[in-house]
Amino acid sequence: MKFEFGLLPRIVLAIAAGVGCGLFFPDWLTRIVLTFNSVFGNFLSFVIPLLILGLVAPGIADLGRSAGRLLALTAALAWIFTLISGFGTYFAGTALLPRLLSGSQLAETGGAAEAPAPYFTVGMPPLMDVMTALILAFVLGLGMAYTHSTRLKGVMDDFKSIIDRVIAGLIIPLLPFYIFGIFLSMTRSGQVAGVLGVFVKLIAVIFCLTVLLLLFQFSVAGLVARRNPLRMLRTMLTAYVTALGTQSSAATIPVTLEQTVKLGVRPELAGFVIPLFATIHLSGSMMKITACALAVSMLSGHTIAPATFAGFILLLSVTMIAAPGVPGGAIMAAVGLLESMLGFDDTLTGLMIATYIAMDSFGTATNVTGDGAVAVIVDRIDRLSRSRTEPGGTPPADKRVS
Repeated sequence: MKFEFGLLPRIVLAIAAGVGCGLFFPDWLTRIVLTFNSVFGNFLSFVIPLLILGLVAPGIADLGRSAGRLLALTAALAWIFTLISGFGTYFAGTALLPRLLSGSQLAETGGAAEAPAPYFTVGMPPLMDVMTALILAFVLGLGMAYTHSTRLKGVMDDFKSIIDRVIAGLIIPLLPFYIFGIFLSMTRSGQVAGVLGVFVKLIAVIFCLTVLLLLFQFSVAGLVARRNPLRMLRTMLTAYVTALGTQSSAATIPVTLEQTVKLGVRPELAGFVIPLFATIHLSGSMMKITACALAVSMLSGHTIAPATFAGFILLLSVTMIAAPGVPGGAIMAAVGLLESMLGFDDTLTGLMIATYIAMDSFGTATNVTGDGAVAVIVDRIDRLSRSRTEPGGTPPADKRVS
């Protein structure tokens, strides 16, 4: 069996190496690393608007071309649960994180030492700002959906393919080196001890919130379908464990589909909604990004107004529909909003990426497990709707598998 050294172990290794090397690296070698970080950070700033345009516009067009009552219901429920996850995490985080992160602020430790400066930097001004790219993506995506423009859609699909390759072939492979440079710099400036302590606390908080989110989703599904929520959750645990290993909602689709059918969802409906949910239902990813953004902002002493964070969650719920299906793809789709709306700089963005990827498996597993609960709700509503229009007026019987 071939062993694959995935992104998560590479990020963990990069963090450990950055901390270790920060204790003995000479200034000249540190400056070489920081020069790479400066160039790569500028490249990220350049490519982020293109990433948003190339991913969001075709994603909206794909949803619109398949528009129908069932699609609208499925997309609405996925979006609602994603928003509930985001706002629920925000309220829980604002209540819990200030106590857990007390005394662990970058602003308090940043004056201990000063990391060397890079040798040079290369300016890469973006073609447009993030909000312009997002609005343009909405306009083009909706326009392609309503006009059924095949030529423009083909161009945007090709552009999306280029962006996917840039992410998978360049940005994701270089991320560990970028994270290494960030933690090297933080070690040199005396900030790293508090950050590592935050990692452990944040992982514990997010795991507890994950359990609560899944219990909520399956409780709603059980109430709507008049089923035992704990039994349904137990059935979906196979998909949860599979997603922990694959770190990909798309790669887990066969298992998610099989377990969803065991919940009593009609196979033909499950075959439609489960692949769609793998793209648009991101409750777990939303939870991680929201919690990590709160923690990183508190760590840096950066105060974010509740209204600003609410706007961030609303836009993020739409932007993440376009998240590419690679490990770390959701956080890369969110980077533009983190910088434009929450005011994150390169260091805070790097911390965000490292913290998110360290918990990537848990978010993906939460996404696919919740897919089963939302599919049960869609199936029940569709059954009731059909029973009103079909002769007999009785909802079709559930095909349940214990």
